[in-house]
Amino acid sequence: MDRRQLLVLGSALGATGLPLMAGDSHATTRDTASSPLFRGISFADDGLGLTPREYASLLETVTNSQDVLADNYSNGGFVEEIEGTFARLLGKERAIFLATGTLSNHLAVRTLAGADRRVLVQAESHLYNDSGDCLAALSGLSVIPLGAGQATLDRSDVRAWVERSATGRVETKVGVISIENPVRRMNHQMVDPEELAAICSYARERGIRLHLDGARLFTLPQHTRRSVRDHAAPFDTVYVSLWKHFNGATGGILAGEEKVIKGMFHARRMFGGSLPQAWPEIALVPRYLESFQDDYAKAWRAADELIALLSSDQRFRVNRVPQGTSRFLLEVPGIAPELFAERLLRRGIKLPHPQPNSGFLPMQVNPTLLRSTPAALAQTISNSLTS
Repeated sequence: MDRRQLLVLGSALGATGLPLMAGDSHATTRDTASSPLFRGISFADDGLGLTPREYASLLETVTNSQDVLADNYSNGGFVEEIEGTFARLLGKERAIFLATGTLSNHLAVRTLAGADRRVLVQAESHLYNDSGDCLAALSGLSVIPLGAGQATLDRSDVRAWVERSATGRVETKVGVISIENPVRRMNHQMVDPEELAAICSYARERGIRLHLDGARLFTLPQHTRRSVRDHAAPFDTVYVSLWKHFNGATGGILAGEEKVIKGMFHARRMFGGSLPQAWPEIALVPRYLESFQDDYAKAWRAADELIALLSSDQRFRVNRVPQGTSRFLLEVPGIAPELFAERLLRRGIKLPHPQPNSGFLPMQVNPTLLRSTPAALAQTISNSLTS
């Protein structure tokens, strides 16, 4: 959210006419009970999209209600507690806090690769598109992007590159296959589970290590009926964001075997990622981690109702994402997207930027939808077409 949007939304929150659903969500109930804050609805954020005032208010609540032990350069204290919690949830031996997702994915792949310097990734992955060629520039790894324009890698493409790499005049083995699931650049589409299982099985046969960029991993159980631990099981290392769904200020968790994670704090510090005190960045995480699965399920029930209401109005076009998770697509042909977004922002509803090629708004499903009713949301969205 840029500064102008933040100011507009801040002034709109107290004036919005949207009725609050105070008893509908464990997480949102505590946040809206007696405060003019926590009333905004965001279709642009993975989580609650907390403003600085909201975050500071919750941080004060947490530190007043419990002893939060400070860490020392991201070691020990509250950080160690979070690491232990996520290691258990993901079914891994150990976990480490890292300041960003970029660093989490980088250190995972760097460590797993060892002397086998080629890495296979999805062409649409965050690691390939949004990390500044960090694997090549900082760790000397050769990255091969596969499957342009799709979420899922094809097992035949993987096999071909593995064999090609191993049979060149200079043998250059593939050391790691990195998979992002769900895939942000594909509207949070899931990787095809059958193809993924085949790739993981093949990698094991060839001694190739596996990393999961699971920034949004905790949404998958709602859409697959498989646990987070089940999704993480085939992979040597797993990264999970602490801010996208759990409303930390920043940070991620990287989990894996003891031998992989042990001592990684040295590499973390080498790359400038050992924050002198990390606890303020993640102190809110347990508050939202505990109830995330229930809140996300409730948010999707509300979204399903909203989608039905908007679909019945010919002025809107709504598309669901095939194999989708936390997003649906909304098109409003009769109005400039900027004007539509400005009108809704005045009413306390934040929209995402439209996609450049399609014009669709990539609408995020998150627990802020529980701060109103689907009927009231649909009415407010409809009213914003004209005024």
